[in-house]
Amino acid sequence: MSCLHKRLKKTKSEEEAFLEKARRIAHENGKRLGLEGDADLKFLLVGGELLKIRSSSWKRNRFFKLQEDCKTMWYESHKTFKKKQTFSTDDIESVRKGRQSEGLNKHTDPSVEEMCFSIIFKGSKKNLDLMAANGTEAKQWVSGLDKIIHNMRNLSHQQKSEHWIINCMRKADKNADNKMTLKELKHFLRQVNVEVDDTYAAEIFKKCDTSNSGTLEGEEIKHFYNLLTDREEVGVIYGNYAQTEGQMSSKDLLNFLLTEQREKVSMEDALKLIEKYEVDGTAKQNERMSKDGFLMYLHREEGSIFNPAHKQVYQDMHQPLNHYYISSSHNTYLMEDQLKGPSSTEAYIKALMKSCRCVELDCWDGANGEPVIYHGYTLTSKVLFRDAIKAINAYAFKTSDYPVILSLENHCSVDQQKLMAHHLISILGEALLTKPVGNTMPSDFPSPEGLKGKFLIKGKRLNKLDAALNNNNITIEEGTVSEEDEAADCKENGHKSKSKKSKIKLAKALSDIVVYCKSVHFSSFEHAKDSQVFYEMSSFKESKAFNLAVNSGTAYIHHNIDKLSRIYPAGSRTDSSNYNPVPMWNAGCQIVALNFQTPSKEMHINQGPWLKRKTFHVMVISAQQLPKVNKDKDKHKSIVDPLVRVEIYGVPADNASKETHYIDNNGFNPMWNEKFQFNIHVAELALLRFVVEDYDSTSQNDLIGQYCLPLSSVQSGYRHVPLLTKRGDVICSAGLFVHLMLVDAQ
Repeated sequence: MSCLHKRLKKTKSEEEAFLEKARRIAHENGKRLGLEGDADLKFLLVGGELLKIRSSSWKRNRFFKLQEDCKTMWYESHKTFKKKQTFSTDDIESVRKGRQSEGLNKHTDPSVEEMCFSIIFKGSKKNLDLMAANGTEAKQWVSGLDKIIHNMRNLSHQQKSEHWIINCMRKADKNADNKMTLKELKHFLRQVNVEVDDTYAAEIFKKCDTSNSGTLEGEEIKHFYNLLTDREEVGVIYGNYAQTEGQMSSKDLLNFLLTEQREKVSMEDALKLIEKYEVDGTAKQNERMSKDGFLMYLHREEGSIFNPAHKQVYQDMHQPLNHYYISSSHNTYLMEDQLKGPSSTEAYIKALMKSCRCVELDCWDGANGEPVIYHGYTLTSKVLFRDAIKAINAYAFKTSDYPVILSLENHCSVDQQKLMAHHLISILGEALLTKPVGNTMPSDFPSPEGLKGKFLIKGKRLNKLDAALNNNNITIEEGTVSEEDEAADCKENGHKSKSKKSKIKLAKALSDIVVYCKSVHFSSFEHAKDSQVFYEMSSFKESKAFNLAVNSGTAYIHHNIDKLSRIYPAGSRTDSSNYNPVPMWNAGCQIVALNFQTPSKEMHINQGPWLKRKTFHVMVISAQQLPKVNKDKDKHKSIVDPLVRVEIYGVPADNASKETHYIDNNGFNPMWNEKFQFNIHVAELALLRFVVEDYDSTSQNDLIGQYCLPLSSVQSGYRHVPLLTKRGDVICSAGLFVHLMLVDAQ
C-alpha cells in the first residue's frame, strides 16, 4: 500500500474562490504599500518567464512571480528537493538595469543590454542575473521591484509591524477560512517568536473569543492583535505626561521633550510633532497627541537614538585631509578569505556603497598584456584591473561626494604599469587628480570639500612633487623605487626568498599621477620629521602600529598631525578577520584598513563614527519583534532567549561592557528594565554598541542584531534603537527601546 497520497484537485468554484481571495490579499497589501492599482505591481503579481544566467553555457528559463504579501518573490527551481524557491524583497540590496553585474557583463552580448537586469542581494547571497523577453518587460520588472523596495523601506515602524503581523496571521490560518482556532493561534505565536504554555495561550484565546464560538474572527482577531501589540512600557511613560483629559496637550508634550528627552525645543516644535505624527483627526484639531500618535513619534527619526541632525555631514569639511578618519578597505577585491576566495568587481561596489573612501588594488601582470588584480602567492581568482576601475568609477560617488583614494600595490612590469596609468586616466577622466590643487607648491593637504568628486592615487613616486611643479621632471620612461611595505610582507607570508628591501621598476606614467599620497618606507618618527614632506605617507602592519601606539603614542599622534598613516591587517589573517580599529584612531591614524567582506564586531565599530569626563546612564527597557535564529540548526525550539549587551569603545579607560539577564522564549516583546552606568573620560572618541544575542547555556550565544554609533550622535531620553544584521543590513520591524542620559561627571 502506498504511503503517498495524491493531493485532491480543487473544483472550479474552489479554485475561483482561492484566486479571488489571493487577489483581495494582494490588493490590501498593495494599498498598504501605497501602490494600489499600480501597473508595475500588477505585472509582478501575474509574473512571467525570465532567463536565469549563471555562465555562458548555463542559461535556463524560469517562472518568477510576486506573492500576495507583496513582499516575497517566488520562482520555480529544477533542483530535486527545492522545486519552488522564494526570497524576500527585504533581502534585496538593489536592482540594476542592464548588463551592470560582473556575470551579465561576462556572459551576455552587448546587444541584449536593454533586456537584462540583476537582483543584488544583501550579504553573501549570489546575484540573480536575469534577462526578460524584451526591454519593456525588463523595465517593468526593475520598476516594480524598485517601487516595492522603496515603499517598504519608507513605511513607518508601525506600518511595517502591521504588515508583518497580518501576513503571519494569514500563514497561521491553515484552512484559509479567515478564522483562527486555538491551534492556529499557537502556531501564529511561534511564527512571531513567542513561546507560551498551553494555559496562557488558552487564556488569551478565551479573553478574545467573546462569541464563545471556539474560533476568533473579525473584531475578535482585531482585539487579539491589539492585546499582542500593546506597549505597556510606552503606556506608562505616556500616562505620566498625558495630563489633559487622558491625552497629551501640546504643553504636556513640550514638558516631555524638555524633561525626558532633554531637547532644546519650543512650543512650536511640539505643535509640529503633533501635526506630523498624530493619527486621530479630533486630537490633532485640539492640538493634542494620543497614545498612538506618541508611539508613532517614538518610532520615527525624532525618537531614534541617532541624532537626525547628524544624518547629513555636520562636521567642518574644510580642514586638511589628514585631519579626518577615512573609511578604508583592505584587499577590497576579495569576497571571502585571503587564500582561495573569489576576487570580484562586486566587492568594490559593496565597499563603496558602504561609503568606503579608500580601496586597495593589488596589481599583477596578466595575460594578453592586461594587468589583473588578485592576492599574490595565493589561489584567489583574478579580475581585470580595467574592469575594477570601471566599477569604481561607476559607484565611487553614489553615497558620498568626498574623495576616493585608490591604494595601489604594484607588482607589474613597466609595460603593464603604463597600461594601468592609461586605464586610470582614460576611465576616470577629469575626476582623476593628476596635479596639486592650485598653481603653487602646497605645504598642506587640500580639504575633503576641495577634493569632492576626485580620485587620489596612493603609490610610489620617482621624485618629489616640487620637481614636477618646477618643470624639473624626469624625462626617462622608468626608474627604480623601493617596494611597498605591504608587498614585502606579502612575499614574506608567501615564503618568498627576496629581501624585504627589494627594488622594483616604476613607470613614469604611473609615478606622475601620484600626488598627495606618495608611499614611503617608515624608518622612525625622527627620520619622518626630518626627511619626509607632508604628502609622503607610510603603511604599517597592525602589530607594528599597535606597538608604536603603546610605546610611542605621543610621537605617533604628532606624526599624524601633518602626515597620513595607513594601517593594514596582518598577513596571518588568512580568514579575512579584523583587528580593533579604535586604538589606531586614538593614535590619530587616518586610514585604518579593514576587511570589508567580513562581518565582525570590528566592522560594526568601523561603520559607527564618522575633554570633559561624563557619566553615561543606560536603561535597557524592552525589544520588539526580534527575528528568529538557528532556523537551519537542528534545535528543538527556535524561539529566542534574548539578552542585551551594552558596549563602550574608546580610549582604554572607557572600554566597558555590561549585559542584561536573558528572557525565556520571547523574541516578540521581551522586557528587561535594567539600568547601567558607564564612566566616560573622552566622550569625543567613544562609540556605543548594542548587541542582542540568543542565550544558549551549552554553546556560544547567537547574534540576533547589533547597532553602533558615536556617543556624540546619541540623543538623550526615551529612544528606539534600530537593529542591524552582522553584515550591517537593517532588520525590518526589530528594535530596542532604551532610556539614555549623558551628564557631566560629579
